[in-house]
Amino acid sequence: MKRIGKFRRKTRYKLKKDIRNKGKISITKYLQNFKTGEMATLLAEPAVQKGLYHPRFYGKRGIVKSKVGRCFEVTIKDGNKEKTLIVHPIHLRKV
Repeated sequence: MKRIGKFRRKTRYKLKKDIRNKGKISITKYLQNFKTGEMATLLAEPAVQKGLYHPRFYGKRGIVKSKVGRCFEVTIKDGNKEKTLIVHPIHLRKV
């Protein structure tokens, strides 16, 4: 059986905003800065699709490696492997 769908398939609840958080996004979330070696949690902002990681990594905690353009390079552990994601700062929260 072939899988039908793309990146956001089966994410109805994962990529949905809470009713209390709907509306304009704070500018401070766009402008937040991370230093190298700082811990960050991956929490997606569904209203912004740029710099969004794959939904399987939602809620994971990682270490910020460097800055790549507007985004940050984050290293996470996925099972026994280390994976590097390029994530926009709006999808990151400081730990």
